[in-house]
Amino acid sequence: MCEQVEDPKATKGVVKREIVRIVTPGTVMEAKSLGEAANNFIVGVAERDGRYGVAACDLTTGELYVTSFAASAEAVKNILNVYRPAEAVGDESAIGFVERESASGVMKSVLCTVRMQDDEPLLQAQFPDESWQAHEPIRRIAVARIIGYLSDTQKRSLAHVRSIKAYEPQQYMALDAFTRRNLELTETVRDRSRKGTLLWLLDRTRTAMGSRLLKRWIDQPLLDRGAVERRLDAVEALHSDWIRREELRSELQEVYDLERLVGRISYGTANARDLNALKASLQRVPAIRSLCRELGTGTLEQLRNSLDPCDDIASAIESAIADEPPVTVREGGLIRAGFDAKLDELREAGQNGKRWIAELERKEREATGIKSLKIGFNKVFGYYLEVTRSNLTALPEGRYERKQTLANAERFVTPELKEKEALILEAEDRMIDLEYETFIRLRDEIAAQIPRLQKLAEGLASLDSLQSFAEASAERRFIRPSWTDGEGYELQIDEGRHPVVEAVTDNGAFIANETSLRSDSSILLITGPNMAGKSTYMRQVAIISIMAQIGCFVPAKRAVLPFIDRIFTRIGAADDLVGGQSTFMVEMKDIQVMTEQATSRSLVIIDELGRGTSTDEGMAIAQAVIEYVHDHVGCKALVSTHFHELAHLESSLPRLRNGCMAVKESGDGVTFLRKLVPGPRTRATEFIAPSWPGCRIRS
Repeated sequence: MCEQVEDPKATKGVVKREIVRIVTPGTVMEAKSLGEAANNFIVGVAERDGRYGVAACDLTTGELYVTSFAASAEAVKNILNVYRPAEAVGDESAIGFVERESASGVMKSVLCTVRMQDDEPLLQAQFPDESWQAHEPIRRIAVARIIGYLSDTQKRSLAHVRSIKAYEPQQYMALDAFTRRNLELTETVRDRSRKGTLLWLLDRTRTAMGSRLLKRWIDQPLLDRGAVERRLDAVEALHSDWIRREELRSELQEVYDLERLVGRISYGTANARDLNALKASLQRVPAIRSLCRELGTGTLEQLRNSLDPCDDIASAIESAIADEPPVTVREGGLIRAGFDAKLDELREAGQNGKRWIAELERKEREATGIKSLKIGFNKVFGYYLEVTRSNLTALPEGRYERKQTLANAERFVTPELKEKEALILEAEDRMIDLEYETFIRLRDEIAAQIPRLQKLAEGLASLDSLQSFAEASAERRFIRPSWTDGEGYELQIDEGRHPVVEAVTDNGAFIANETSLRSDSSILLITGPNMAGKSTYMRQVAIISIMAQIGCFVPAKRAVLPFIDRIFTRIGAADDLVGGQSTFMVEMKDIQVMTEQATSRSLVIIDELGRGTSTDEGMAIAQAVIEYVHDHVGCKALVSTHFHELAHLESSLPRLRNGCMAVKESGDGVTFLRKLVPGPRTRATEFIAPSWPGCRIRS
């Protein structure tokens, strides 16, 4: 983007122009080009001495996250799938990996650029409050990639990118791309839409920043019990007080997207309407703080204390900015009357001049007797008197000086009008310049308070996400989960339900099921026909675990859960034609990742294990995987299969239990009861819907 960088009035010849900004996929700032509820991340990646560093920045909000881990393709892919970046920058070795993943379809939207410089002084200037010695070197390199790139392309202040949020991957449950897709956490498998996902179900937020935070919470379930309990305490308080929750939702509804407003203020693109939006949002904070105090829990009290009302900022905007300013900042009309004495003088001079013009028009009509005579203005000729051709003979000789000839009229000026025009236009020009200077000064003063505003935005977003959990939980009859003691292993869910399937079921009826995975029965082998509900049942166990660890109530009558460090899913058939892998090979690679990376605290879900090859080979693979998980991994596992012959494993594997989806068969057909019952399915049943041509039931 190129702009003039000199004032044309003070320049002779060609006005100097320069590139003032380079727009790339990861640096788009225009809200209309981005979804309100979605971040637009650019990531910086670095690799050195067997360690990866990844930094992610959303330029529109000023968020900057950084983490590092031992070099691993799976770990890098998991991090990239949290942020879904629009662009990546980094050194050749790290960016080469991202390019390969982009080519294979895992990260379809990534644009990769190589940046090699490490600029420590630049980082010190950008983050003066950071203790750089506390950050691992590979993390500093990753942050340097982003900041150097943004400085080169944006060529302006990045004052809103002032805080680095460093974290360890071990703080969150690890979810790979296939698990996110199979569980439909934020987008559906079929059409990648939001509707029909866990995010769609839980998102009852009232602000855009709350919606973005809610998505990040779903993408990164917590492993810290204390942090989860604090969220659950807040959700419980909001859940149990409907009146105050509705009042809070009403107040939050009037809060604008503070994160992106702050970004535009720092960026120098905020207009007067943006400042009024900021003022309107700040005026809601006292009422929100009062509601948090009345709800009276530790978490909400902490949030209340973090909500700085920023009264001084709201007052400054209220006293300076007009109620209905124009969109552009170069038209005048920005500053409220009474704020600046000099501006009021110029405004009065301009208004007096216009009154003088109106009075002159009246006098000239009386002097000439021409009722249609009028005084007009345009930017080329200034003020003029216009007389139609039919009335030219009525003009006194020598009274006016001809200025312009039109098809049906003549335009004139007088020495007196020219003199007054100069005074009026000078006042208007000076007034517009002074209004602009006053506005820029106010905007810069607010920009100096960005850390306060960002902290406020963060608190409001958290509060909005928590009330969203409470609202969805009340609407869908969810309950608060509890946890097994210490490092407990047992998982017990009574009358668990799949929240999304239940929400979209036409008649609202959903058959609840029990789940019990203990140290002496950690693997459940599920048999039953197609369409009986095996996949739904297994998914709901995973989703309930995720919901609990993001701090939300869960769809069950009772849930006692352990903290799960990772969920693996192998569901459905998929191939990788670009990568040259068949359905069977993709399945085997997924199984390999599971068996290598799963721990005793993980949850493994495998649907139709061994389906990608012949019956005998499929059964052999399925048995080998089950035995390995049982004997070596020791994690909780839900495995569904059509190989009912595998039921015999219950006798040889002490921690494996059989279960099947109940089916009622009669002479008229088959009824799926959607109920999990103990024991194996004793025979294979193929069911084809009776309404289809050539339908049959074969046993």
